[in-house]
Amino acid sequence: MTIQLMDIIDYTTSDGPGFRTSVYCAGCNHKCKGCQNPHTWNFNGGKPTDIKEIYNRIIANEMSDVTFSGGDPMYQPIAFTELAKMIKTNTDKTIWCYTGFTVEEILRNPVQTQLLGWIDVLVDGRYDETLRDPDLLFMGSSNQRLIDAQASLRERRAVIYDYEPYNLRQPACVIHDNSKILKERNKEFLAW
Repeated sequence: MTIQLMDIIDYTTSDGPGFRTSVYCAGCNHKCKGCQNPHTWNFNGGKPTDIKEIYNRIIANEMSDVTFSGGDPMYQPIAFTELAKMIKTNTDKTIWCYTGFTVEEILRNPVQTQLLGWIDVLVDGRYDETLRDPDLLFMGSSNQRLIDAQASLRERRAVIYDYEPYNLRQPACVIHDNSKILKERNKEFLAW
């Protein structure tokens, strides 16, 4: 199974909290005015890439969580669902997904809903240039939302993700089991 892939960016900090491996796919019909990635709109852009190859790249970055972006991953929900299953079954990485669809639209689409079941946070909604707000964390315009994907799936409605980046008692990123040094440093920090 393949994803029409534009790029993979390692150790980015702009697509969610902490270090992330961001998977940018091709294809988007939203065509939001002012989009930061208009080169990803073409569904034939990039190259078809086997999800196993993408998965191997993701797990090579032991300290990074994962972000799906594009384009719009919800236009390739079957392949992204399979990739997300591999990640969640074999790692403790969090997955964020950016989409121009709202969670309400996704919940009405059974195929897209399957992907929702494997991600942690959905950044939903089309970018609206007239609502641009550079002070928002991980969103471009004020109509977009950080959605708790699992709670929204259970409740069949939008549940806002409670993200508190300035709470010093809450780690800014997941400390992975395979990173003993960072775990110890995190314990020292939280004890402070």
